[in-house]
Amino acid sequence: MDWSGWATFGFGATIALTGIMVAAQLAGLTRMDLPMMLGTLVVGDADRARVAGFFVHLLVGQFFAVFYLAAFDNLGNASWWLGAMFGAFHGLAALTLLIPLLPGIHPRMASERAGPRLGGVLEPPGLFALNYGKETALVTFIAHVVYGVILGLFLGP
Repeated sequence: MDWSGWATFGFGATIALTGIMVAAQLAGLTRMDLPMMLGTLVVGDADRARVAGFFVHLLVGQFFAVFYLAAFDNLGNASWWLGAMFGAFHGLAALTLLIPLLPGIHPRMASERAGPRLGGVLEPPGLFALNYGKETALVTFIAHVVYGVILGLFLGP
């Protein structure tokens, strides 16, 4: 397996994905602030949470890059289009499973079922994270496809 590629390009792909998400949020395409969403899992202060969330997302990105690496290795092939397919699957899984499950573990996020809690600062994302804007799903999907393309181009099987 290409462990040096995983360390290098997993980091680069995660930076690209996070950059796309942050740029889309700053451009007003989505209200989902991914670094703050992840950072407030561990830190209460919003400004510090963004920094913590950035590093949490880097670790999560490296974690998922291991699965891409294993898949490319098992298939004996890595390409941009295969990476794009994995990224599309990853994006759909994030939008339908991972992000909607956050209220169940997030101490500062309201729940769709139970409503806001005392001290809750974030609204629940909902299915496809549509509570953060109608473009959120598309931006998130594209960012994950880009992540997969980068890994497919640069990771060796």
